[in-house]
Amino acid sequence: MNPRLRDGLLGAAVAVLVLALAGWTVLWSISDPAGGGAAAPTTPGSTPGSAEPPTDLAPAEMWLDDLVLDAGTVTLPDTTLHDVTASAQGVRTGPDGLVATAMVVDATVPFDVVAEQIGEDAVVRPGDGSEAVVERDVEVGGRSFHVVASGSVEVVDGRLVVEPSTVDVGGPSFLAGLIGSVVRGLVTIEHEVEGLPEGLVLQEVVVQDDGFRASLSGDDVRIVFPAVP
Repeated sequence: MNPRLRDGLLGAAVAVLVLALAGWTVLWSISDPAGGGAAAPTTPGSTPGSAEPPTDLAPAEMWLDDLVLDAGTVTLPDTTLHDVTASAQGVRTGPDGLVATAMVVDATVPFDVVAEQIGEDAVVRPGDGSEAVVERDVEVGGRSFHVVASGSVEVVDGRLVVEPSTVDVGGPSFLAGLIGSVVRGLVTIEHEVEGLPEGLVLQEVVVQDDGFRASLSGDDVRIVFPAVP
């Protein structure tokens, strides 16, 4: 192969990798898990370097056995995530962007991001134990009520769901029973974690002081779509 052509293809492959990672992670830092410090997270059942490299790489392609991404904050058009950690194995560059054989992501979804989907005046905060609390004003029969609802967080069909187990409207218990069924849907959380690569599925959610800690994983995850010329 012509040395100039070979060097050009290698440079193009490196450029694809750098630009693709920058496009998704924005301010993310990339670290080599073989370095010092705390051990990098990996997909369950895998160890760094355990994947077998492909034998059909094209001249402009690149393969990484594992890739670790960490960011304090990731801001996307429709959401914000905090304390994001991602571990991918068998990452390959090519015409489809970056595709990982397996990937695990942990991220905190702030309470205010979830509250925005419920209503402008809604507030979401941690409750007792593993519960989350939703507060908002609702109007029923021409009267305004301040509703405080709480319930345990669950994962349902890949979404973060908090369906109230208790609803308090600030009055007698019989009033909560009458109005609760009417306003329950207005204080129910059904949130889909947005902005992450296609192919990741929500597996677990835990309520923290600063938000919902979400764990997602998936196989054959497309990390970045290729840029359109």
